[in-house]
Amino acid sequence: MNIAEMEPPVSVISTLPVDERLRLTFLVEEFNSLYAEVLDAGRIADWPDFFTEDGVYRLLARDNAEAGLPLSLMYCNGRGMLKDRAYAIENTEMFGPRYSKHQVTNTRILGLEGNILSARSNYVIFETHVDEPTRILQVGSYHDRFALDGETLLLKERCALYDTVCVPVSVVFPP
Repeated sequence: MNIAEMEPPVSVISTLPVDERLRLTFLVEEFNSLYAEVLDAGRIADWPDFFTEDGVYRLLARDNAEAGLPLSLMYCNGRGMLKDRAYAIENTEMFGPRYSKHQVTNTRILGLEGNILSARSNYVIFETHVDEPTRILQVGSYHDRFALDGETLLLKERCALYDTVCVPVSVVFPP
């Protein structure tokens, strides 16, 4: 999988009418705000509910994506795997207390085919360990395909492309 194969180049503007792009942008921004709120609150058990039953989540280094290399730091195929990952984070993994804050910006609607909405947004995640200064945990972009049902969105696919090859010792919560 190569970034170029995932979506149109940055310079391509969606052919959807402006009012429809505005409506869809609002829906995606609301979705991302709730997604961030749930993860920032540590409610990892709710994370799989943002995906369709066959939803796919990938956390992938940008350099791997640009080289067409599919190796992901985190990969879940289907809600069952997402639930397993959430359970592992909540019940079996050991990590120090921390707080995170997601900021999701620059949402762009790329297209709508049938009920599948393609969008891209940038993200930055700040992490605070209770006894350390806040730091930037990760910066990247979401490359999303949503199932659209009226005003409701669910992720069919979220590829979180992070920009650096240097990652912390552990990525506890999904970006």
